[in-house]
Amino acid sequence: MALKYQITYQSKNTYESPLKEALWQFLIIPENNDSQSVHQFTFENSESIPFQDSIDGFGNRTLKIAIKKPIHSIEFTAKIELQKTESNPFNAIKPTDPEADFEKISQLDFRVTHESFLTATELTKIPKEFENLFEIKPSQTIFQNLLALTNWSFEYFTFKTEVTTTESTITEILTNKQGVCQDFTHVFCGIARLHNIPARYVSGYLHQNSGMVGDLQMHAWVECYIPGTGWVGFDPTNNLMASSNHIKVTHGRDYQDCAPIKGVVYLAGNGSNETTYTVRVKTVENFAEGKIAANILTQSQEQNYKEGQLLMRQMQWQQQQ
Repeated sequence: MALKYQITYQSKNTYESPLKEALWQFLIIPENNDSQSVHQFTFENSESIPFQDSIDGFGNRTLKIAIKKPIHSIEFTAKIELQKTESNPFNAIKPTDPEADFEKISQLDFRVTHESFLTATELTKIPKEFENLFEIKPSQTIFQNLLALTNWSFEYFTFKTEVTTTESTITEILTNKQGVCQDFTHVFCGIARLHNIPARYVSGYLHQNSGMVGDLQMHAWVECYIPGTGWVGFDPTNNLMASSNHIKVTHGRDYQDCAPIKGVVYLAGNGSNETTYTVRVKTVENFAEGKIAANILTQSQEQNYKEGQLLMRQMQWQQQQ
């Protein structure tokens, strides 16, 4: 059975001092994969600036907008129509043997192949004093251990907003035992990687039905690589496997790779900045008429991506001087 979703993403940036120059990067368009496909999308801004469409190093669709004129505010709006296959995620799990599982993840070629998602980052490195919080059981399969880790995370943490930020350390999160989905996800990734299980941070949209909770902007969950099956999604915030309510946008090593919006901004003077977000996800019977969104990167888009990357690096370097 296929589900049809309409997603609206809106953000507004306001600057007390007028903006001189800026480059923004957005990771907000869902990926096309075996369980979901983007029917169409639009991405607009209040200044009618054209955007660059490219693919980043993790294969995530990236939209970039650059501006060089004085403004005090700018609004961005993305409207997305997506079809998602409804299925039972447990049906995709292949039966394995615990001994074979742990032998596989200990092999050098496996560890080299998955190095990016085995290496701890600043946001996912478990401090030594917390390394024994969760015990991996060799008598159980990796899938069974990950289900247990999902339940442990849900029991250990209390979902609570405004107690952490993107700058909160993993020590603070583990000590206070409170946070939001990105905190649950960072800890889960850290524990999985500590035990040689590849784990990647996933950012996306959540259709919040049946009492599920998530961030008002973007939800976060985990994908772990299970020998014999492949990448499998786990949502520790809601104590379940990722399924048809989870709409994947991007994956990376941690939040820094998956932030929905990043920017390099120069202001004409001192002053405060504010960014507000709104995300709406709803199911629909039928899509509106429109053009199917292409998922092929053209040569000109590749060039735009390279130019955008160069501009981002130049602006970051200038900001440091």
